[in-house]
Amino acid sequence: MELKDRLVAINRVTKVTKGGRAFSFAAIVVVGNEDGVIGWGLGKANEVTAAIAKGVETAKKNLIKVPVHNGTIPHEQSAKFGGSRIFLKPASEGTGVKAGGAMRAVLESVGITDVLAKSKGSSNPHNLVKATIAALNELRSPAQVAQNRGVSVEKVFNG
Repeated sequence: MELKDRLVAINRVTKVTKGGRAFSFAAIVVVGNEDGVIGWGLGKANEVTAAIAKGVETAKKNLIKVPVHNGTIPHEQSAKFGGSRIFLKPASEGTGVKAGGAMRAVLESVGITDVLAKSKGSSNPHNLVKATIAALNELRSPAQVAQNRGVSVEKVFNG
C-alpha cells in the first residue's frame, strides 16, 4: 500500500528561556493512499524536516478506512472538533474538491475527487483536520447501511 504524505500546516513555536528564545517546529501531516485510507499525525522537532518525518510516522499509526463511492462520499456528513465545525456533501462528477486548506489536503489524500465542503467556526488547522477525519470516519457505505437495516442495497437507494 503506497501512502502519500501531505503537509497540512507547519508552526514555529518558541520557548523563552533565560538564555534567549528556543525555536522548534510542529508539523501536521496527513497520509493517504488516495483509495479510501487516511491518517493524520503531529510531529514536533527542532528542524522542519525532522518534524515532518515524525508527523508521517505518527500518521501511519492511526489509519482509518473511508468508503469512497465513485470519487465522492456516500452521504452528507457533519462533524465538529474543538471550535471547528465542518460539513461534507456529495457532489456530481466533475465538481472537484470544493474545500479550503486543511480540509482539502485530507479529502484529496483519501481519494475523494468530487465533494462540497464547508468549514464553520475555527479555521485552526489542527482542529479542522481532526474534524474532517471524524466526519470521514462516520461515513457508512450503502452496503454497511443495508446490512445494518437487514435490507438489500437496492432498497437503501430506492427507499
